[in-house]
Amino acid sequence: MSTTPGAVSPAPEASAGKRDPKKAAMSGWIGSALEYYDFALYSLAATLIFPTIFFPAENKTVGIIASLATYAVGYVSRPVGAVVLGAYGDRHGRKQVLVFAMLLMGFATFTVGLLPTYGQVGLLAPVLLVLLRLIQGFAVAGELGGASAMVVEHSPDARRGFFASFTLQGTQVGSILATAVLLPLAALLPADQFSAWGWRVPFLLSAVVILAGYIIRRRVQEPPAYAAKGTTEAKQRFPLVELLRTRPGAVVRCILMTFTNVIGMATLVFGVSYATQEGYGNGFSSSEFLWVTLVANIAAVATIPLFGALSDRIGRRTLMATGGIVGGLLVPGYLWAIEQGSLPLVFACVVIVQGIFFQMWNATFATFFQEQFPMRIRVTGFAVSQNIGLMLASFFPSIFTAIAPPGSANIPLTIGLTTLGICLVSTAATLLSPDTRGKSLDDLEARKAEKPVRQDELAGAAR
Repeated sequence: MSTTPGAVSPAPEASAGKRDPKKAAMSGWIGSALEYYDFALYSLAATLIFPTIFFPAENKTVGIIASLATYAVGYVSRPVGAVVLGAYGDRHGRKQVLVFAMLLMGFATFTVGLLPTYGQVGLLAPVLLVLLRLIQGFAVAGELGGASAMVVEHSPDARRGFFASFTLQGTQVGSILATAVLLPLAALLPADQFSAWGWRVPFLLSAVVILAGYIIRRRVQEPPAYAAKGTTEAKQRFPLVELLRTRPGAVVRCILMTFTNVIGMATLVFGVSYATQEGYGNGFSSSEFLWVTLVANIAAVATIPLFGALSDRIGRRTLMATGGIVGGLLVPGYLWAIEQGSLPLVFACVVIVQGIFFQMWNATFATFFQEQFPMRIRVTGFAVSQNIGLMLASFFPSIFTAIAPPGSANIPLTIGLTTLGICLVSTAATLLSPDTRGKSLDDLEARKAEKPVRQDELAGAAR
Protein backbone atom coordinates (compact mmCIF):
# COMPACT_ATOMS: atom_id res chain seq x y z
CA MET A 1 0.00 0.00 0.00
CA SER A 2 1.39 3.41 -0.91
CA THR A 3 1.74 6.19 1.59
CA THR A 4 -0.21 9.41 1.28
CA PRO A 5 1.49 12.74 0.57
CA GLY A 6 2.64 14.48 3.71
CA ALA A 7 2.81 11.31 5.80
CA VAL A 8 5.75 10.92 8.11
CA SER A 9 8.68 8.84 6.93
CA PRO A 10 8.37 5.18 7.80
CA ALA A 11 10.43 3.87 10.64
CA PRO A 12 13.21 1.46 9.67
CA GLU A 13 11.49 -1.49 11.32
CA ALA A 14 8.23 -0.64 9.56
CA SER A 15 9.95 -0.45 6.17
CA ALA A 16 11.51 -3.84 6.74
CA GLY A 17 8.24 -5.47 7.66
CA LYS A 18 5.90 -7.34 5.36
CA ARG A 19 2.26 -8.31 5.36
CA ASP A 20 1.57 -11.65 7.01
CA PRO A 21 -2.15 -12.42 6.61
CA LYS A 22 -1.92 -15.98 7.94
CA LYS A 23 -0.22 -14.94 11.17
CA ALA A 24 -2.55 -11.95 11.58
CA ALA A 25 -5.62 -14.12 10.98
CA MET A 26 -4.43 -16.72 13.48
CA SER A 27 -3.76 -14.05 16.10
CA GLY A 28 -7.21 -12.53 15.51
CA TRP A 29 -8.80 -15.97 15.68
CA ILE A 30 -7.19 -16.96 18.98
CA GLY A 31 -7.66 -13.57 20.65
CA SER A 32 -11.31 -13.28 19.63
CA ALA A 33 -12.00 -16.85 20.78
CA LEU A 34 -10.63 -16.12 24.24
CA GLU A 35 -12.36 -12.76 24.62
CA TYR A 36 -15.72 -13.95 23.32
CA TYR A 37 -15.55 -16.97 25.60
CA ASP A 38 -15.97 -14.45 28.41
CA PHE A 39 -18.71 -12.44 26.71
CA ALA A 40 -20.71 -15.48 25.53
CA LEU A 41 -20.47 -17.11 28.94
CA TYR A 42 -22.33 -14.20 30.49
CA SER A 43 -24.97 -14.33 27.73
CA LEU A 44 -25.68 -17.99 28.47
CA ALA A 45 -25.79 -17.44 32.21
CA ALA A 46 -28.15 -14.47 31.82
CA THR A 47 -30.77 -16.71 30.21
CA LEU A 48 -30.21 -19.95 32.12
CA ILE A 49 -29.04 -19.07 35.63
CA PHE A 50 -29.09 -15.43 36.66
CA PRO A 51 -32.89 -14.88 36.73
CA THR A 52 -33.17 -17.01 39.88
CA ILE A 53 -29.77 -16.26 41.46
CA PHE A 54 -29.34 -12.50 41.22
CA PHE A 55 -32.97 -11.35 41.25
CA PRO A 56 -36.07 -11.87 43.44
CA ALA A 57 -37.78 -15.17 42.63
CA GLU A 58 -41.37 -14.10 43.34
CA ASN A 59 -42.19 -12.88 39.82
CA LYS A 60 -40.76 -15.06 37.04
CA THR A 61 -41.47 -12.57 34.24
CA VAL A 62 -39.71 -9.75 36.10
CA GLY A 63 -36.73 -12.01 36.80
CA ILE A 64 -36.37 -12.94 33.13
CA ILE A 65 -36.69 -9.32 31.93
CA ALA A 66 -34.25 -8.04 34.57
CA SER A 67 -31.65 -10.71 33.77
CA LEU A 68 -31.90 -10.07 30.02
CA ALA A 69 -31.59 -6.35 30.78
CA THR A 70 -28.24 -6.96 32.52
CA TYR A 71 -27.21 -8.79 29.34
CA ALA A 72 -28.12 -5.61 27.47
CA VAL A 73 -26.21 -3.41 29.91
CA GLY A 74 -22.98 -4.87 28.54
CA TYR A 75 -23.88 -3.29 25.23
CA VAL A 76 -24.73 0.09 26.78
CA SER A 77 -21.09 0.64 27.74
CA ARG A 78 -19.81 -0.57 24.38
CA PRO A 79 -20.15 2.80 22.59
CA VAL A 80 -18.04 4.42 25.33
CA GLY A 81 -15.45 1.69 24.96
CA ALA A 82 -15.63 2.08 21.18
CA VAL A 83 -14.80 5.80 21.36
CA VAL A 84 -11.97 5.37 23.90
CA LEU A 85 -10.45 2.13 22.62
CA GLY A 86 -11.08 2.96 18.96
CA ALA A 87 -9.16 6.22 19.35
CA TYR A 88 -6.38 4.39 21.15
CA GLY A 89 -6.15 1.80 18.38
CA ASP A 90 -6.07 4.44 15.62
CA ARG A 91 -3.58 6.71 17.34
CA HIS A 92 -1.25 4.26 19.09
CA GLY A 93 -1.63 1.01 17.18
CA ARG A 94 -3.88 -2.02 16.86
CA LYS A 95 -1.62 -4.17 19.06
CA GLN A 96 -1.82 -2.02 22.20
CA VAL A 97 -5.59 -1.83 22.26
CA LEU A 98 -5.95 -5.58 21.75
CA VAL A 99 -3.73 -6.39 24.74
CA PHE A 100 -5.56 -3.97 27.04
CA ALA A 101 -9.04 -5.13 25.98
CA MET A 102 -8.16 -8.76 26.60
CA LEU A 103 -6.81 -8.18 30.12
CA LEU A 104 -9.77 -6.02 31.15
CA MET A 105 -12.30 -8.56 29.88
CA GLY A 106 -10.61 -11.43 31.70
CA PHE A 107 -10.60 -9.51 34.99
CA ALA A 108 -14.31 -8.63 34.79
CA THR A 109 -15.43 -12.16 33.94
CA PHE A 110 -13.31 -13.75 36.64
CA THR A 111 -14.84 -11.39 39.22
CA VAL A 112 -18.41 -12.37 38.20
CA GLY A 113 -17.55 -15.86 39.43
CA LEU A 114 -16.87 -14.45 42.91
CA LEU A 115 -20.08 -12.44 43.32
CA PRO A 116 -22.54 -13.08 46.17
CA THR A 117 -26.14 -13.95 45.22
CA TYR A 118 -29.38 -12.04 45.85
CA GLY A 119 -30.18 -14.39 48.70
CA GLN A 120 -26.92 -13.47 50.41
CA VAL A 121 -26.67 -9.68 49.98
CA GLY A 122 -29.98 -8.57 48.42
CA LEU A 123 -29.90 -5.73 45.91
CA LEU A 124 -26.13 -5.38 46.13
CA ALA A 125 -25.83 -8.59 44.06
CA PRO A 126 -27.48 -7.27 40.86
CA VAL A 127 -25.72 -3.90 41.32
CA LEU A 128 -22.31 -5.57 41.31
CA LEU A 129 -23.37 -7.77 38.40
CA VAL A 130 -24.34 -4.73 36.35
CA LEU A 131 -21.05 -2.97 37.16
CA LEU A 132 -18.98 -5.91 35.94
CA ARG A 133 -21.15 -6.26 32.85
CA LEU A 134 -20.43 -2.60 32.06
CA ILE A 135 -16.71 -3.32 32.28
CA GLN A 136 -17.13 -6.32 29.99
CA GLY A 137 -18.94 -4.21 27.42
CA PHE A 138 -16.28 -1.49 27.55
CA ALA A 139 -13.52 -4.05 27.00
CA VAL A 140 -15.09 -6.02 24.16
CA ALA A 141 -15.83 -2.81 22.22
CA GLY A 142 -12.23 -2.59 21.08
CA GLU A 143 -11.75 -6.28 20.30
CA LEU A 144 -13.35 -6.95 16.95
CA GLY A 145 -12.59 -3.51 15.53
CA GLY A 146 -8.89 -3.75 16.33
CA ALA A 147 -8.52 -7.41 15.39
CA SER A 148 -10.36 -7.18 12.07
CA ALA A 149 -8.55 -3.94 11.14
CA MET A 150 -5.24 -5.69 11.72
CA VAL A 151 -6.24 -8.68 9.57
CA VAL A 152 -7.71 -6.55 6.77
CA GLU A 153 -4.58 -4.39 6.62
CA HIS A 154 -2.31 -7.46 6.52
CA SER A 155 -4.36 -9.25 3.82
CA PRO A 156 -4.03 -9.16 0.02
CA ASP A 157 -6.88 -7.18 -1.54
CA ALA A 158 -8.33 -10.19 -3.36
CA ARG A 159 -8.67 -12.25 -0.15
CA ARG A 160 -9.61 -9.71 2.53
CA GLY A 161 -12.99 -11.33 3.15
CA PHE A 162 -11.52 -14.80 3.60
CA PHE A 163 -8.75 -13.85 6.04
CA ALA A 164 -10.89 -11.40 8.04
CA SER A 165 -13.58 -14.05 8.46
CA PHE A 166 -11.31 -16.00 10.80
CA THR A 167 -11.66 -13.30 13.44
CA LEU A 168 -15.44 -13.86 13.29
CA GLN A 169 -14.88 -17.60 13.38
CA GLY A 170 -12.89 -17.04 16.56
CA THR A 171 -15.88 -15.37 18.20
CA GLN A 172 -17.95 -18.47 17.46
CA VAL A 173 -15.22 -20.73 18.85
CA GLY A 174 -15.32 -18.61 22.02
CA SER A 175 -19.04 -19.29 22.29
CA ILE A 176 -18.39 -23.01 21.79
CA LEU A 177 -15.79 -22.99 24.56
CA ALA A 178 -18.22 -21.24 26.91
CA THR A 179 -20.96 -23.73 26.13
CA ALA A 180 -18.62 -26.71 26.32
CA VAL A 181 -17.50 -25.71 29.82
CA LEU A 182 -21.02 -24.91 31.06
CA LEU A 183 -22.75 -27.93 29.47
CA PRO A 184 -21.27 -30.80 31.52
CA LEU A 185 -21.71 -28.85 34.74
CA ALA A 186 -25.40 -28.22 34.00
CA ALA A 187 -25.96 -31.82 32.88
CA LEU A 188 -24.06 -33.68 35.60
CA LEU A 189 -24.53 -31.59 38.73
CA PRO A 190 -27.79 -31.67 40.70
CA ALA A 191 -29.77 -28.49 40.10
CA ASP A 192 -29.16 -27.14 43.59
CA GLN A 193 -25.38 -27.64 43.36
CA PHE A 194 -25.25 -26.11 39.88
CA SER A 195 -27.10 -23.05 41.20
CA ALA A 196 -24.96 -22.91 44.35
CA TRP A 197 -21.46 -23.19 42.87
CA GLY A 198 -21.31 -25.07 39.56
CA TRP A 199 -22.06 -22.05 37.39
CA ARG A 200 -19.10 -20.18 38.91
CA VAL A 201 -16.44 -22.57 37.57
CA PRO A 202 -16.47 -21.31 33.92
CA PHE A 203 -16.21 -17.70 35.12
CA LEU A 204 -13.26 -18.45 37.37
CA LEU A 205 -11.48 -20.13 34.46
CA SER A 206 -11.12 -16.64 32.97
CA ALA A 207 -7.93 -16.39 35.01
CA VAL A 208 -6.45 -18.56 32.26
CA VAL A 209 -7.76 -16.08 29.67
CA ILE A 210 -5.88 -13.23 31.32
CA LEU A 211 -2.55 -15.03 31.04
CA ALA A 212 -3.11 -16.57 27.59
CA GLY A 213 -4.42 -13.30 26.17
CA TYR A 214 -1.42 -11.34 27.35
CA ILE A 215 1.05 -13.81 25.85
CA ILE A 216 -0.76 -14.01 22.50
CA ARG A 217 -1.45 -10.34 22.00
CA ARG A 218 2.09 -9.22 22.93
CA ARG A 219 3.38 -11.19 19.92
CA VAL A 220 1.12 -9.46 17.38
CA GLN A 221 2.91 -7.13 14.92
CA GLU A 222 1.38 -3.93 13.57
CA PRO A 223 0.33 -4.03 9.88
CA PRO A 224 3.23 -2.64 7.81
CA ALA A 225 0.98 -0.13 6.04
CA TYR A 226 -0.18 1.32 9.35
CA ALA A 227 3.36 1.41 10.75
CA ALA A 228 4.70 3.01 7.55
CA LYS A 229 2.24 5.88 7.73
CA GLY A 230 3.38 6.69 11.26
CA THR A 231 1.14 8.07 13.99
CA THR A 232 2.20 11.72 14.14
CA GLU A 233 -0.60 12.91 11.86
CA ALA A 234 -3.19 10.77 13.67
CA LYS A 235 -2.24 12.20 17.05
CA GLN A 236 -3.07 15.69 15.88
CA ARG A 237 -6.79 14.98 15.87
CA PHE A 238 -9.29 12.97 17.87
CA PRO A 239 -10.53 10.20 15.54
CA LEU A 240 -14.19 10.50 16.60
CA VAL A 241 -14.33 14.15 15.50
CA GLU A 242 -12.95 13.34 12.07
CA LEU A 243 -15.21 10.30 11.78
CA LEU A 244 -18.38 12.31 12.40
CA ARG A 245 -17.18 15.14 10.17
CA THR A 246 -16.14 13.06 7.16
CA ARG A 247 -18.11 9.77 7.34
CA PRO A 248 -21.46 10.35 9.08
CA GLY A 249 -23.37 8.52 6.38
CA ALA A 250 -21.17 5.43 6.69
CA VAL A 251 -21.62 5.45 10.47
CA VAL A 252 -25.42 5.56 10.23
CA ARG A 253 -25.56 2.81 7.61
CA CYS A 254 -23.24 0.54 9.61
CA ILE A 255 -25.35 1.09 12.75
CA LEU A 256 -28.47 0.03 10.88
CA MET A 257 -26.71 -2.94 9.28
CA THR A 258 -25.68 -4.13 12.75
CA PHE A 259 -29.38 -4.61 13.58
CA THR A 260 -29.17 -7.88 11.62
CA ASN A 261 -27.91 -9.31 14.92
CA VAL A 262 -31.60 -9.46 15.86
CA ILE A 263 -31.59 -12.90 14.23
CA GLY A 264 -29.12 -14.24 16.78
CA MET A 265 -30.90 -12.49 19.63
CA ALA A 266 -34.26 -13.95 18.61
CA THR A 267 -32.83 -17.47 18.35
CA LEU A 268 -30.05 -17.82 20.92
CA VAL A 269 -31.08 -15.27 23.55
CA PHE A 270 -34.87 -14.90 23.57
CA GLY A 271 -35.21 -18.37 22.02
CA VAL A 272 -33.31 -19.99 24.90
CA SER A 273 -35.46 -18.17 27.44
CA TYR A 274 -38.63 -19.10 25.52
CA ALA A 275 -37.61 -22.76 25.51
CA THR A 276 -36.35 -23.18 29.08
CA GLN A 277 -38.09 -20.70 31.39
CA GLU A 278 -40.96 -22.28 33.31
CA GLY A 279 -43.31 -19.38 32.65
CA TYR A 280 -43.42 -20.14 28.91
CA GLY A 281 -44.19 -23.80 29.53
CA ASN A 282 -42.25 -25.30 26.62
CA GLY A 283 -40.47 -27.74 28.92
CA PHE A 284 -36.93 -27.83 27.57
CA SER A 285 -34.07 -28.19 30.06
CA SER A 286 -31.07 -25.90 30.33
CA SER A 287 -28.72 -28.68 29.27
CA GLU A 288 -30.78 -29.42 26.14
CA PHE A 289 -30.54 -25.82 25.00
CA LEU A 290 -26.88 -25.62 25.79
CA TRP A 291 -26.59 -28.39 23.19
CA VAL A 292 -28.72 -26.36 20.76
CA THR A 293 -26.42 -23.37 21.22
CA LEU A 294 -23.36 -25.56 20.83
CA VAL A 295 -24.61 -27.10 17.57
CA ALA A 296 -25.49 -23.66 16.16
CA ASN A 297 -21.99 -22.37 16.87
CA ILE A 298 -20.30 -25.48 15.47
CA ALA A 299 -22.26 -24.99 12.25
CA ALA A 300 -21.16 -21.35 12.20
CA VAL A 301 -17.49 -22.31 12.59
CA ALA A 302 -17.82 -24.52 9.50
CA THR A 303 -19.62 -21.97 7.32
CA ILE A 304 -17.90 -18.67 8.20
CA PRO A 305 -14.67 -19.20 6.18
CA LEU A 306 -16.72 -20.45 3.22
CA PHE A 307 -18.86 -17.31 3.18
CA GLY A 308 -15.80 -15.13 3.79
CA ALA A 309 -14.13 -16.61 0.71
CA LEU A 310 -17.37 -16.33 -1.29
CA SER A 311 -17.62 -12.63 -0.43
CA ASP A 312 -14.29 -12.07 -2.21
CA ARG A 313 -15.83 -13.55 -5.37
CA ILE A 314 -19.38 -12.16 -5.47
CA GLY A 315 -19.14 -9.14 -3.16
CA ARG A 316 -20.11 -8.49 0.43
CA ARG A 317 -23.49 -6.83 -0.14
CA THR A 318 -25.10 -9.82 -1.88
CA LEU A 319 -24.30 -12.19 0.97
CA MET A 320 -25.23 -9.73 3.71
CA ALA A 321 -28.59 -8.87 2.15
CA THR A 322 -29.47 -12.51 1.42
CA GLY A 323 -28.51 -13.72 4.88
CA GLY A 324 -30.44 -10.96 6.63
CA ILE A 325 -33.68 -11.34 4.70
CA VAL A 326 -33.85 -15.15 4.61
CA GLY A 327 -32.67 -15.48 8.19
CA GLY A 328 -35.38 -13.07 9.33
CA LEU A 329 -38.01 -14.97 7.37
CA LEU A 330 -37.07 -18.26 9.05
CA VAL A 331 -37.09 -17.08 12.69
CA PRO A 332 -40.86 -17.78 13.15
CA GLY A 333 -40.26 -21.38 12.07
CA TYR A 334 -37.50 -21.81 14.63
CA LEU A 335 -39.68 -20.48 17.47
CA TRP A 336 -42.56 -22.64 16.24
CA ALA A 337 -40.26 -25.68 16.48
CA ILE A 338 -39.62 -24.79 20.13
CA GLU A 339 -43.37 -24.50 20.71
CA GLN A 340 -43.86 -27.99 19.26
CA GLY A 341 -41.44 -29.43 21.83
CA SER A 342 -39.45 -31.31 19.17
CA LEU A 343 -35.71 -31.19 19.94
CA PRO A 344 -34.62 -32.71 16.56
CA LEU A 345 -36.70 -30.09 14.75
CA VAL A 346 -35.14 -27.34 16.89
CA PHE A 347 -31.65 -28.60 15.99
CA ALA A 348 -32.47 -28.58 12.28
CA CYS A 349 -33.96 -25.10 12.40
CA VAL A 350 -31.15 -23.53 14.41
CA VAL A 351 -28.53 -24.90 12.00
CA ILE A 352 -30.39 -23.44 9.03
CA VAL A 353 -31.23 -20.06 10.60
CA GLN A 354 -28.20 -19.39 12.78
CA GLY A 355 -25.55 -21.66 11.30
CA ILE A 356 -26.13 -20.84 7.63
CA PHE A 357 -28.17 -17.76 6.77
CA PHE A 358 -27.13 -15.52 9.66
CA GLN A 359 -23.49 -16.45 9.00
CA MET A 360 -23.78 -15.12 5.46
CA TRP A 361 -24.04 -11.73 7.13
CA ASN A 362 -21.84 -12.42 10.13
CA ALA A 363 -18.88 -13.78 8.14
CA THR A 364 -18.85 -10.73 5.89
CA PHE A 365 -19.82 -7.64 7.87
CA ALA A 366 -16.45 -7.05 9.59
CA THR A 367 -14.62 -6.79 6.28
CA PHE A 368 -17.37 -4.65 4.76
CA PHE A 369 -17.43 -2.26 7.73
CA GLN A 370 -13.64 -1.88 7.69
CA GLU A 371 -13.79 -1.05 3.99
CA GLN A 372 -16.15 1.86 4.68
CA PHE A 373 -13.50 3.87 6.59
CA PRO A 374 -9.96 5.13 5.83
CA MET A 375 -7.03 3.74 7.78
CA ARG A 376 -6.53 6.75 10.07
CA ILE A 377 -10.04 6.31 11.56
CA ARG A 378 -10.71 2.66 10.68
CA VAL A 379 -10.80 1.17 14.19
CA THR A 380 -12.87 4.07 15.53
CA GLY A 381 -15.30 3.95 12.59
CA PHE A 382 -15.85 0.22 12.93
CA ALA A 383 -16.01 0.19 16.72
CA VAL A 384 -18.32 3.18 17.12
CA SER A 385 -20.84 2.13 14.46
CA GLN A 386 -20.87 -1.55 15.40
CA ASN A 387 -21.16 -0.96 19.12
CA ILE A 388 -23.84 1.71 18.92
CA GLY A 389 -25.79 -0.69 16.73
CA LEU A 390 -25.25 -3.55 19.17
CA MET A 391 -26.20 -1.36 22.13
CA LEU A 392 -29.56 -0.63 20.52
CA ALA A 393 -30.02 -4.20 19.31
CA SER A 394 -29.19 -5.68 22.71
CA PHE A 395 -32.52 -4.51 24.06
CA PHE A 396 -34.40 -6.64 21.51
CA PRO A 397 -34.57 -9.73 23.81
CA SER A 398 -36.09 -7.69 26.65
CA ILE A 399 -38.49 -6.05 24.20
CA PHE A 400 -39.44 -9.48 22.87
CA THR A 401 -40.20 -10.65 26.42
CA ALA A 402 -42.24 -7.51 27.07
CA ILE A 403 -44.38 -7.83 23.90
CA ALA A 404 -44.67 -11.62 24.20
CA PRO A 405 -44.54 -12.44 27.92
CA PRO A 406 -45.31 -15.90 29.35
CA GLY A 407 -48.92 -16.77 28.64
CA SER A 408 -49.15 -14.80 25.37
CA ALA A 409 -50.65 -16.27 22.22
CA ASN A 410 -48.92 -16.52 18.82
CA ILE A 411 -45.44 -15.86 20.24
CA PRO A 412 -43.53 -17.31 17.23
CA LEU A 413 -45.46 -15.11 14.79
CA THR A 414 -45.22 -11.98 16.95
CA ILE A 415 -41.47 -12.26 17.49
CA GLY A 416 -40.84 -13.54 13.97
CA LEU A 417 -42.55 -10.63 12.22
CA THR A 418 -40.81 -8.14 14.50
CA THR A 419 -37.46 -9.74 13.65
CA LEU A 420 -38.19 -9.66 9.92
CA GLY A 421 -39.15 -5.98 10.02
CA ILE A 422 -35.84 -5.11 11.69
CA CYS A 423 -33.94 -7.20 9.13
CA LEU A 424 -35.60 -5.29 6.29
CA VAL A 425 -34.24 -2.02 7.69
CA SER A 426 -30.75 -3.53 7.93
CA THR A 427 -30.90 -4.87 4.40
CA ALA A 428 -31.91 -1.45 3.03
CA ALA A 429 -28.85 0.09 4.73
CA THR A 430 -26.65 -2.62 3.20
CA LEU A 431 -27.91 -2.00 -0.32
CA LEU A 432 -27.44 1.77 0.08
CA SER A 433 -23.77 1.32 1.02
CA PRO A 434 -21.07 1.62 -1.67
CA ASP A 435 -19.95 -1.68 -3.15
CA THR A 436 -16.34 -2.60 -2.30
CA ARG A 437 -16.01 -5.58 -4.60
CA GLY A 438 -12.78 -5.58 -6.62
CA LYS A 439 -11.36 -2.46 -4.93
CA SER A 440 -8.02 -2.29 -3.21
CA LEU A 441 -7.57 -0.60 0.16
CA ASP A 442 -5.65 2.12 -1.70
CA ASP A 443 -8.69 2.69 -3.91
CA LEU A 444 -10.98 2.84 -0.89
CA GLU A 445 -8.55 5.12 0.95
CA ALA A 446 -8.68 7.60 -1.90
CA ARG A 447 -12.47 7.55 -2.18
CA LYS A 448 -13.94 11.02 -2.05
CA ALA A 449 -15.85 12.11 1.05
CA GLU A 450 -19.62 11.80 0.80
CA LYS A 451 -21.49 14.80 -0.51
CA PRO A 452 -22.44 17.34 2.17
CA VAL A 453 -26.14 17.06 1.37
CA ARG A 454 -26.13 13.34 1.97
CA GLN A 455 -24.10 13.80 5.17
CA ASP A 456 -26.67 16.23 6.52
CA GLU A 457 -29.55 13.97 5.61
CA LEU A 458 -28.03 10.90 7.21
CA ALA A 459 -26.82 12.76 10.27
CA GLY A 460 -30.35 14.08 10.71
CA ALA A 461 -31.72 10.57 10.34
CA ALA A 462 -29.37 9.38 13.09
CA ARG A 463 -30.79 11.98 15.44
